[in-house]
Amino acid sequence: MDRAGKSELLTHLNGVFANANVVVVAHYSGLTVTEMTDLRERMAKAGAEFKVTKNRIAKLALEGTKANAKIADLFAGPTAIAYSQDPVAAPKVAAEFAKTNQKLVILGGAMGETLLDANAVKQLAELPSLDELRAKLLGMIQTPATRIAGVVQAPAAQLARVLNAYATKSEAA
Repeated sequence: MDRAGKSELLTHLNGVFANANVVVVAHYSGLTVTEMTDLRERMAKAGAEFKVTKNRIAKLALEGTKANAKIADLFAGPTAIAYSQDPVAAPKVAAEFAKTNQKLVILGGAMGETLLDANAVKQLAELPSLDELRAKLLGMIQTPATRIAGVVQAPAAQLARVLNAYATKSEAA
């Protein structure tokens, strides 16, 4: 990688570490190109990204960010990062992929200023995503409205049946 490419990567990673809500650090040694492509596609579907990093550049990019001293020690060996704005998306995809592929080893990560070990990342992955929480909340909000509409319509329907009964009774007489 030339000097300009390293500088661009450094700037990009600094932005990632400064702005992403969650960063997961993992070893990827032994993953094939097909497996890496599959992992990147899964991350993209979840709204996350997966990027192979150079340790020295990643440590430099951490300087001046919230996660600086917290995760710098994780960058040793063949490392990659998964990151997303949704605090659950990147850990969820990484943990699911690691369950089926032993070559991806989650080392830990950071969520803001909070250091996450491998178990914390896996626990974070078990939480529902932001979209799932929004759907549940919307369902909870809509349920009472549906019930209220049913209760309000019931007297009108009963009144219509009573009037229909009187009408049919008058016609029969």
